[in-house]
Amino acid sequence: MLNNSGLFGYEKPNDYCGVFGVFGSSSAAIDTFYGLYSLQHRGQESAGIVTLEPTQKGTVFHFHKDFGLVADIFSDERILTENLRGYAAIGHNRYSTSGSSTAKKNIQPFTVNYKFGHLAVAHNGNLTNADEIREELVEDGAIFQTTSDTEVILHLIARCKEAGDQTEQIRKALQKVKGAYSLLILTDDKLIAARDPYGFKPLSMGRINGGYAFASETCAFDINKIEYLREVEPGEMVVVDNGSLERGEIRSIKIFDENPKNAPKHCIFEFIYFSRPDSRIFGASVDKIRRKLGKVLAENHPVISRDGTQVIVVSVPDSSNTIALGYQKRLPESKLEIGLIRSHYVGRTFIQPAQRKREVGVRIKFNIVKGVLKDKIVVLIDDSIVRGTTSKQLVELIKEAEPREIHLRIASPPIFHPCFYGMDFPSKEELIANRFDSIEEIRKYLGVDSLEYLTPEEMLSAMTDYAPQDFCTACFTGEYPTEISTNFQKEKYDEE
Repeated sequence: MLNNSGLFGYEKPNDYCGVFGVFGSSSAAIDTFYGLYSLQHRGQESAGIVTLEPTQKGTVFHFHKDFGLVADIFSDERILTENLRGYAAIGHNRYSTSGSSTAKKNIQPFTVNYKFGHLAVAHNGNLTNADEIREELVEDGAIFQTTSDTEVILHLIARCKEAGDQTEQIRKALQKVKGAYSLLILTDDKLIAARDPYGFKPLSMGRINGGYAFASETCAFDINKIEYLREVEPGEMVVVDNGSLERGEIRSIKIFDENPKNAPKHCIFEFIYFSRPDSRIFGASVDKIRRKLGKVLAENHPVISRDGTQVIVVSVPDSSNTIALGYQKRLPESKLEIGLIRSHYVGRTFIQPAQRKREVGVRIKFNIVKGVLKDKIVVLIDDSIVRGTTSKQLVELIKEAEPREIHLRIASPPIFHPCFYGMDFPSKEELIANRFDSIEEIRKYLGVDSLEYLTPEEMLSAMTDYAPQDFCTACFTGEYPTEISTNFQKEKYDEE
């Protein structure tokens, strides 16, 4: 599902960033462009690509980045074929969860030149101790160019005096940061992929024409015909250089001697909402997991007709589509219908006066198929409810079709707590689960005949091939895997 935060009050959570990288390809920039194009759903705010080109005078980094969608930023083919030359590249799609969304300097990948050469970094996730490290670095004389937590990593690498080898410098720097990171780091002669010890965010590895590629999701591999190899393991650094291409193998390094005892802690929202259903993340099929979520939802929270009225199952497109498939399969007397049509052409440049925006609301994004909904018992399937504003507007929209009943089923538990690992949830007070004392009160506010969520236990039972403790569920339970700072402010270091 495309990232929609900020568009007319659309309330979904956002993750907030996709990364892609390739080493050893004659078309590195083009591969990265298509990779980012496939990962557009992970961030629509901005995008960038950095390439590595060896020349007679030494290594050169080329880069191009801007606000907007990938296809618009790189619409001039010459940018990819002439300006972004080289056999290695990393790219980044951004939705800001740390750092201002209006400053171009915050667009990744970030690049620096220091005593050991060039560095470029693309980061998916949030560092939970970035404020603390940043203040220490500033006290020591560091000058920050951005307001993003990612820049902390570059400073730690450049200032590392504990190791003379660049790879070891990067490893030492990552030992000092906490929180969530799936990183791609490009140097003068290598590409390094790294993942935090908890494995919060996904990061896959593949082969392309003798080279290697990395991506947040495998849908970015499919478009480039990249062979999927495996996930970068939690707490692993994968180093690819020219020697790797010659040997046909990569170098794997542990960031820590041992990962935390309670690792891994994969972000469960990646399966519920973020990732595309055609992707593999954390080693599993997103489609398979979502269908299982729907089946568990139907088994524990069915809607049965009491008088013979047709029960129809309708998803809130697009992330809930496969959840609805699983739900209906467990209720054979129900019928799966397309009752909501979603516009895929809502651009960021759409402008209307504020009052008009409020009046139009979700109508810009969704419309109903009245003939499908009229006089039916509608089971509306959604993956989550955050603020509740969109859910309420959707229900009001569906009521215009005059259904007999509307029952809302949510494929995750109520969200009570903020996320500190990369999801742009609103403040705790804005979450609908905290604004009301019970699910019954939420039901009345939304105006549906019934409202039922998955419990945390039911949700985790759908995570086949995993142990329940393998997932971070902090936004539902408040049990954070790491120490977190409750004083985090997204735009703390923005200029006034």
